Amino acid sequence: MLTVKPLPAFKDNYIWVLQQDNTPGIVVVDPGDAEPVIERVEQQGLTVATILITHHHPDHTGGLKELVERYSPRVIGPDNSRIEGITETVGEGDTFRLLGRQFEVMETPGHTLDHITFLTPGTPPLLFCGDTLFCGGCGRLFEGEPNDMFRALSRFAELSDDTLVFGAHEYTLANLKFAQAAEPENETRDALLEECQKARSMDRPTLPSNIGREKAVNPFMRVAEPGVRKAAQQQGDASDELSTFATLRAWKDSF
Repeated sequence: MLTVKPLPAFKDNYIWVLQQDNTPGIVVVDPGDAEPVIERVEQQGLTVATILITHHHPDHTGGLKELVERYSPRVIGPDNSRIEGITETVGEGDTFRLLGRQFEVMETPGHTLDHITFLTPGTPPLLFCGDTLFCGGCGRLFEGEPNDMFRALSRFAELSDDTLVFGAHEYTLANLKFAQAAEPENETRDALLEECQKARSMDRPTLPSNIGREKAVNPFMRVAEPGVRKAAQQQGDASDELSTFATLRAWKDSF
């Protein structure tokens, strides 16, 4: 059985740890900090077999050097010379096997130009999307353009609703509060916000989310909805889905 557990890091990062049954070799996704990974590994008698990297930002790669020196893992990530330690570069359509499962690579620029996402089909499918999709929101556009992120989220929307979404940050409460402004009338979102507030009050993660939930509450995946378009029109251009998305993203940046 495959398990996926979060390791909190920094203020709001999650480093995702994948383990198959009780085998000692784990997979680590976006280790911005080596310390929590090493602590988990040493406590449980494990080893880091593979590391997956979604993009070059330091809060996703900062622990890579120390983990590579300590465990000599397989390191799979985007083709970017700024990331030291990658042993296998991958891009759109590439596949590989880990923990008895096939993983597929999607290029999802927007947050950064090198951003990739890892999808493994199964029951349910698992999506490791870094800083592209969060519960209730999406990543800030540091390098890409609105159409890049819009295309990535549109591709995600085509996945099955039960696909679990493993975003890399605990941004849910802030995202859902923005979603209230971006679509005032959404009872599903309001119920989720209440649920997530309770979870955070008990220091529980609000992730993973799933694609069905995101299509129901995330304004960045609901740009065709009249309520979202109406709110976006008060902030800027909302003449079509892409312009609505771009207006929402700019609005969220200063919200």
